[in-house]
Amino acid sequence: MALKSRYAHTNIVARDWKKLARFYEEVFDCVFVPPERDHHGPHTDALTGISGARARGGHFRLPGYGDGGPTLEIFQYDQPAAGDAPVINRPGLAHLAFEVDDVAAARQAVLGAGGRAYGETITVPIPKAGTITVVYMTDPEGNIVELQHWSA
Repeated sequence: MALKSRYAHTNIVARDWKKLARFYEEVFDCVFVPPERDHHGPHTDALTGISGARARGGHFRLPGYGDGGPTLEIFQYDQPAAGDAPVINRPGLAHLAFEVDDVAAARQAVLGAGGRAYGETITVPIPKAGTITVVYMTDPEGNIVELQHWSA
């Protein structure tokens, strides 16, 4: 039996949470949901399994869902772990996808805000679904972002 649930948020751990938050606000129209978070102390240590953990950041309402919709949670840890840059085929969470009106214009907006190209823009008919134009990009910290537009 499935649990009764509702999607709440996706978390990105940033090197500079305020800079990364500005990117998502400016490019994708995400909206800050107060208050700023500053999690530390015994409860944070217990939750994360990291002694002395401290995470600061905030939640940003994703576009298209209204006040009760899911958020993008962007946190920065005082002592981040080392790690590789995301790649599209590594097991685990791979990318965030945003539906846009114009993929080319959104691609330019990402580049203009410090993001980078990851792959090429393609347009592919999907039987019984429509035609998708899609490209993978990265945000300024290397997280992969999909820009997509569907047409009939």
